[in-house]
Amino acid sequence: MKKERTFFTALTLGSFLVCPLVVGTIAKAQEISDPRVVDLVRSGKVRVALYLPQYTKDPATGELRGWPIELVRVLGERMGVQGVPVEHPTPPHAIACLKSGDCDVSILGIDPTRAADVDYSAPFAQLELTYLVPNGSSIRSIADADRLGVRIAVVRNHVSTLVLTRVLKQATPVYAEMIEPAFDLLRAGKAEVLASVRGELVKYAAQLPGSRVLDESYGANRFGMAVAKGQAAERLAYMSEFIDEVRVSGLLQQIIGRSGLHGLSVVPLIKTN
Repeated sequence: MKKERTFFTALTLGSFLVCPLVVGTIAKAQEISDPRVVDLVRSGKVRVALYLPQYTKDPATGELRGWPIELVRVLGERMGVQGVPVEHPTPPHAIACLKSGDCDVSILGIDPTRAADVDYSAPFAQLELTYLVPNGSSIRSIADADRLGVRIAVVRNHVSTLVLTRVLKQATPVYAEMIEPAFDLLRAGKAEVLASVRGELVKYAAQLPGSRVLDESYGANRFGMAVAKGQAAERLAYMSEFIDEVRVSGLLQQIIGRSGLHGLSVVPLIKTN
């Protein structure tokens, strides 16, 4: 543990620059691996299931960007292996990758409906959930949108939708498989509102002149480290320890700060006796 804390301090102070201390710590991690993840160390990689829009991909170079991508890299460096982000279009695809054993861990939005398939660490980051409305809309608040005849464009099986459907009373969800076609529903006038995480809605608002992202939120998408249900309790303990260390060290806050994503924040560590 002492060596691992030294590793995170080196990353924090060096802003991911390679230095002899980091290299030495990684080499030591390879020589004396934690038994909870010894299989991953032997394989030389940890495969982390991610899904859109957690990351973006440069169409020319194929480079992946986003705060989860940085976190995957830090996890790999902590273990002394390659951190490999595994791309998926939706959360159910990421969960299926965990269940099949083709992925080792995921950064996944926490929701009770997923408890049958995965086990989570405590939440460590969260994104506000809110609405985007077009120019001229009379909707000024979350309550304004929950009326008969109001259609809310949503992404099927996303936490933003799972949370929303539990609180809606009168408005009607209109489903799309991903955020881009959900935005198209709003732009085409087939929905009066688009529901999602604040950071994504701010991006889409720039494509729809006069549109507004509401100041209010109707909940939060909280992220945890996730593993396949019941298959790797020791692995989950390791991942929980990892995420607590990057949170306490301040490195998680640095990663989130660099993302520039609106509405993204660190969930404080809850100390237990």
